[in-house]
Amino acid sequence: MAVDIKVPAVGESISEVTLLKWVKKTGDYVERDEVIAELESEKATFEVNAEKAGVLTTSVSEGDAINIGDVIASIDDTAARPADAAGPDENDTKETEAPVAAVAPAQEEEPLKPTGKEVPVIIPTVGESISEVTLLKWVKKSGEYVARDEVVAELESEKATFEVNAELAGILETTVAEGDTLKIGDTIALIKETTGKPAAPKAETAAPKVQGNKTEVLKSAPAVKATPVASAIIADKKVDPKTVKPSGFSGKIVKDDVLAALATPGKKAFDGGELFTRNQRAEKMTNLRKTISRRLVEAKNTTAMLTTFNEVDMQPIMDIRAKYKDKFKEVHGVGLGFMSFFAKACAIALGEWPSVNAYIDGDQVLYHDYADISIAVSTPRGLTVPVIRNVESLGMAEIEKAVVDLATKAKNSKLTADDLTGGTFTITNGGIFGSMLSTPIINIPQSAILGMHNIIQRPVAVNGQVVIRPMMYVALSYDHRIIDGRESVSFLVRVKELLENPALLLVQKDPVKALLEL
Repeated sequence: MAVDIKVPAVGESISEVTLLKWVKKTGDYVERDEVIAELESEKATFEVNAEKAGVLTTSVSEGDAINIGDVIASIDDTAARPADAAGPDENDTKETEAPVAAVAPAQEEEPLKPTGKEVPVIIPTVGESISEVTLLKWVKKSGEYVARDEVVAELESEKATFEVNAELAGILETTVAEGDTLKIGDTIALIKETTGKPAAPKAETAAPKVQGNKTEVLKSAPAVKATPVASAIIADKKVDPKTVKPSGFSGKIVKDDVLAALATPGKKAFDGGELFTRNQRAEKMTNLRKTISRRLVEAKNTTAMLTTFNEVDMQPIMDIRAKYKDKFKEVHGVGLGFMSFFAKACAIALGEWPSVNAYIDGDQVLYHDYADISIAVSTPRGLTVPVIRNVESLGMAEIEKAVVDLATKAKNSKLTADDLTGGTFTITNGGIFGSMLSTPIINIPQSAILGMHNIIQRPVAVNGQVVIRPMMYVALSYDHRIIDGRESVSFLVRVKELLENPALLLVQKDPVKALLEL
């Protein structure tokens, strides 16, 4: 029987993906849950796995644009397994251990001679308003050799994470522990300079294990193995992988395993332990989380915050993206997402309604003749808002490249204080998590923030006819002390007008040419 392989749903606002690469080809035998293809959406790349073991037949080509739910291949699960792909014989329960292979001894290190010079590793200044940091992790341990400029530790301030590098080569001696709160200028380690450099040890040879007619190399497997879709559900629903019983190939967790665990809540404690528990856990709040908490309360208590709403018909933007995104990526090397349209529309509207781009400074109102737009980015350590500078002067491709760069740095905890400093207006997109409507809170000292939301197919009236359109609610929270209702509503209406007529965002006479050149 042939099993259809379909493009899975990867986000409520994503309707189309591109087939980047076939990992397996037509005629190949694939195991269940084995990766067979790589797809790319407007936000990320992801893998498609085989739902059954069998012979693969592909039905689309690399580079094709395909819709969510489309069939891209089929698997004949009745096909015979080829001899070279045969697994262990179910009737063969005898397991023998092959002679243990000799483990190559590590290559002896070159003799290291101390020079007598010692250099302290000191916490550098990371911003005028930052006085203390937390030691997140020692990348190098005490007693290890470090090369000059090699990263030795990761620190976290109230705004960002950053690295500390070795000023010279030598042996590291740490003096503080992970999790300690430290002051700027504190010494966290010493490096004792040495001559010579230890040689890299030879790789160890693993002992093979023979089972039936199949020989495997023993590897240290990761603690949890899951398919991409299962991993996404685990992360989204905050499921402890230890509570999920895997049924996939080689003990891998598949989507149905996670759904089964979600369907039977309460059978185990959150940590996968005993049946019922009244345990409590106390964890120290990070500097970043403390700063987020303080700033949110300050924004709530010190601003006269109101929110106004509108809705945007996203069909024109989606049509432009569907028609020109391949050419756009070919020309600029970056995808054409929604954020560039919203950022550009806001930059234009900010120029027309300057009070939305201003903030209170003592007894003055400080106006900005530029649009430095902060983009809210969720990271494992909390919310950050890196800044794209002078959006009013950037083209669509430049905005997209800046978004990708900041999102990558945020994901890898590489944002600098400069990336997070300033900003005259903020955009946040709760739609990526499925939010339909919200009231975003102002990112002080700014006076306004735009909230994007989920794109949902809804019936609307167009020219007296009821039609189905991809609609998004947008929200503008603003400080009523300096932004009046007329200005806030007019700003949001202008953003809506620009988004529903995206040719207005392109200043040249030929919108298509402008889109590809910007």
